[in-house]
Amino acid sequence: MNKPADDWFDRLPSDRPIAEFSLWSADLLRMGEELKRIRPYADLLHVDVADGHFAPSLLLFPDLVARVRAASDIPMHVHLMVADSILASQIDQFADAGADVITLHCECASVASGALDHIKRRGALAGLALRVETPVSELAPYIDQIHFLTLLGTAIGVKGKSLHESALERLKDARELVRRVASAHRVIVVADGGIRHDTVPLLRAAGAQAVVLGSLAFGDADLSSRMAWLATQ
Repeated sequence: MNKPADDWFDRLPSDRPIAEFSLWSADLLRMGEELKRIRPYADLLHVDVADGHFAPSLLLFPDLVARVRAASDIPMHVHLMVADSILASQIDQFADAGADVITLHCECASVASGALDHIKRRGALAGLALRVETPVSELAPYIDQIHFLTLLGTAIGVKGKSLHESALERLKDARELVRRVASAHRVIVVADGGIRHDTVPLLRAAGAQAVVLGSLAFGDADLSSRMAWLATQ
């Protein structure tokens, strides 16, 4: 099994946006080629997982993650959009498949704290995500338990939507929350959804430290130029 270096998290850049490449936007029939193409540019691979209930889509599965892990040492960030009742089993399946970060939703409040501890016991870093309609303040009790804080900028589990009007203010609130809690470790604020050429500068100015790249990266024939542009944001 390929694995990233032990210090991969400490080596994530702070002087440019961290680039998470969303495998939902990759050509699944050419996944091996896609992984080779993005290898020089991807800081993380972003794997969306949805159960058709918590989020309307059905996305991606542990066997795919295991195959990707076997082919690539790029750190993998698995974003679980699943119901409380199956969260523990999903954490185990994706940890077994090789996930380096597992993010669950703050809206899974009845099990969130225990699930974050479970992720750590399985040897992965823990993260929390927040739907656009959920107040940022609900993240406060969990900041010390997480390394990644992902704010959705569009409706959950849907591609191709415009950035929600509240997204920028929510990013500012999230960065302030992280600053106020003053965790002993780095907490990376991630913007996920509505990532476009014209929105990335706005998201960065609002406090996004990482962006989840879908068609903006995978759909660009000149990926080198696209990533050079991203590095200036």
